[in-house]
Formats: sequence, structure tokens, C-alpha cells
Amino acid sequence: MVATASPDFWRGKRVLLTGHTGFKGGWAALWLARMGAEVTGIALPPKTSPDLFGKLDLARLVDSHFLDIRDREAFAGRIRSARPEIVLHMAAQPLVRASYREPVETFATNVMGTVHLLEALRGLSGCRVAVMVTTDKVYHNLEHPYPYREEDALGGYDPYSASKGASEIVIASYRDSFLRAEGMAIASARAGNVIGGGDWSEDRLIPDAVRAWLAGGTLEIRRPQSIRPWQHVIEPVNAYLVLAERLWAEPALAGAYNIGPHTHEAATVRDVIEQARRHFPQASVQYGDGTAGPHEAGWLALETARARTTLGIRPRWDIAESIARTMAWYRAEADGQSAVALCEADLRAFAEAA
Repeated sequence: MVATASPDFWRGKRVLLTGHTGFKGGWAALWLARMGAEVTGIALPPKTSPDLFGKLDLARLVDSHFLDIRDREAFAGRIRSARPEIVLHMAAQPLVRASYREPVETFATNVMGTVHLLEALRGLSGCRVAVMVTTDKVYHNLEHPYPYREEDALGGYDPYSASKGASEIVIASYRDSFLRAEGMAIASARAGNVIGGGDWSEDRLIPDAVRAWLAGGTLEIRRPQSIRPWQHVIEPVNAYLVLAERLWAEPALAGAYNIGPHTHEAATVRDVIEQARRHFPQASVQYGDGTAGPHEAGWLALETARARTTLGIRPRWDIAESIARTMAWYRAEADGQSAVALCEADLRAFAEAA
């Protein structure tokens, strides 16, 4: 079985989606709306220009609210008024280098924002499932060639990774102390590095490459030998939706799940860029020696056996297919094609690949 999000399940479901103005959140909002879910979105306004929220006209498709999840009272009030049956929590400060510049904001958003959400769910009638999105970087990274399993020690060198590791502890505490007893199934999803059309964030590999190459510039790479578990954005979004469906039917499945490609598909930054540049004529790259900038993990891979065996979630597209589709999306969008049409074409192709 290769599990795919079910329109029959999501049609008419009341869904609270935090972070709907972001990259993964934008894809999730579009998919949920197309399946007939009643989506309430809570997030900060988009931070990039262009942005996927605007490109997909998501303000028309979801009940969108701009607010800061650090504002406990406003956040809780909006959650109560949405009366969600299912929560997908994606709102975060998601960037490693930004976390070095703004560590307090990062911890406040990623840790206390998670606390505020889970506290608001206590006693919330009708809410049955919450999928809390964290990251593959929650583990205490020993820089060993070893794929991390859900039972491995949590940690985090940089503030972003540490904040997400801490949020995992918060999630487990609220599940065990309060929410399981109330009949609510809470899971965390730890996804690997995500690529795909519609990401214009700073300090991310593919968006940086696209910006440089569309402008005729040179892409500068700090750490070409860093290894990451790359995957197309549709893969983790599908996993979050399938996880929510399974938790609805089997609350005992609540817990932590790694989401990522097959272990052997982890690839270096150089490998990804060399494949990506094939889709941009005259693309220029300057590779660094790995010493520039603050510390970042050099080797990271995930063991995803739990998601495969328990949820039926298996990678659909390998690294080459993911890169090819991503670069084709950006080139087509830059040439004037509709972001909505491009995203929907990828979603159809993903479903057909099952």
C-alpha cells in the first residue's frame, strides 16, 4: 500500500492550519481546499516577495487570519472560534541562519507558540487530531553516517534545531499529561529538507539558486559537502495528511514519525546543485570550502521505517525527479505560467504515481 491523502476523508472536515502563508503551508492549504476541507488559516503575513500565499490566491480559498502565535490570548481565541476537528501546526521560524540572528524570536515562536496551541486545545470540544510539524534537525547530531530513528536523543546545536527539539518534548508532555485523556490524538512529524516550486525564502538552497540564475548571477555555496534527506514538498504534506487520517481512525498511533526519502537518497548540496543547474543554461556556481558562516550539521539522514510500515507512507519521487519538477516549476512560473496550474499539475502527477 502506498498511502495518499483521501478527498473522501477531508471533504467537509474543519481544519485549523497554522503557517498557511509559508511554503509547505501554502501547498497544504491548496490541497485541502481542493479536497473540500473547511480550512481556517492562522499565520503571520507572507515574509517574501513573491510569495506562494498570494500566487495561489489562498485568501479566497481559506478563512485566513494574520496573527502572531506568540500572542497567547489572540491565538487561543481564534482557535476556539474555528472549532477545528483536525489541527495541522506548521507555523514556525523555520530558518537556521535566521535563528542565529534572532534566537529569542526563534525560541518564542517555535517553543512557546507550540505551548500556546496545545494549551488552547485542552478542553476544546470536537477536536480529535493534531499533527505537529517539527523537523529532521531535532536530533542530537553526532555527525555519524547513521540515519536517526524516532527513539534517538533529541538535541540541537543551533537555536532553530534546539527550539524544535524542545518543542518535541512539549508535544510529548501535553499528549501524555492532558490530551490523550481527553480523547485527542497528537503526533509530531519530523520531515527532511524540502524542495519544490513556490519557495522564495532566504538562505534556502533552491530559492537562492533560482534567484541567482534568473538574474544571471553566480550562486555561492558555503558547504557543498553537507548531506541532507531532500524530498519534494508534496511528499511531507501528503504524509501529514495521511497521518491525520490514520490518527482519526486509530488514536493509539499517536507519537513521533520521521518523514523523508529512502536513506540511500540522502545527497550532498553539490549533488543537488549539479542536477539543478542542468535545467538552467549557463548557470554559474561558486563552491566554498565549508568554513563560512555559523555552524550547520554536515551529515543528516532519517530512518523512515515507522512511517512506511505503520502508515503506508513511501517516497513517490526520487531525488532526480524531485529536482527536475522543482526547476521546471520555477522556470515555467518565471515565464508567466500560473502558480495554481503548476501546483495542481504536480499534485495530479503525484497522485498518479501511486
